[in-house]
Amino acid sequence: MPDKRTVKRALKDKRAGKAPTTQAGEFVREEIHKIRHGEHGARSPQQAVAIGLSKARRAGVGLRPPKKGKVKESTRRSAEYAYAAGQHKRKPRRRPRVSRAVSQVLKREPRSTASHKALSRQASRAASRRTSSERSTAARKAVHTKGAAARSAAARKAARTRARHRAA
Repeated sequence: MPDKRTVKRALKDKRAGKAPTTQAGEFVREEIHKIRHGEHGARSPQQAVAIGLSKARRAGVGLRPPKKGKVKESTRRSAEYAYAAGQHKRKPRRRPRVSRAVSQVLKREPRSTASHKALSRQASRAASRRTSSERSTAARKAVHTKGAAARSAAARKAARTRARHRAA
């Protein structure tokens, strides 16, 4: 069950005209925090992201399931189910025993998968799978919904990072 604050943030993103992936990012962020605070663990950073995306779909974020052939069939089916549940197209069946079993398994997983280092490694790997033009297009698209103040803050941050890398 996502926090009220997370749902509120996602709705704010939706009102700002941001993409479903951005809205879903709030749920992923919450999941990372939960792991860092020790509520449960995850086998890998990818699993933490997957849990967040599933929660987002169930909460009604319009994040479509991946296309056939993009991911494992079972993953796609699970995403379809979560999406349908979130869009009120199907009534989710409560399965307390399964839910409890999953929670117990996650509690035994490591917490280090949500560390800054692990997430950084995952982000770099994901970015390296995209071409530079794809990355550039995504950045340009993001600028449209950022707003002047946030854009200026991002520019300052980038300048600071560049300076730090030059010094090192």
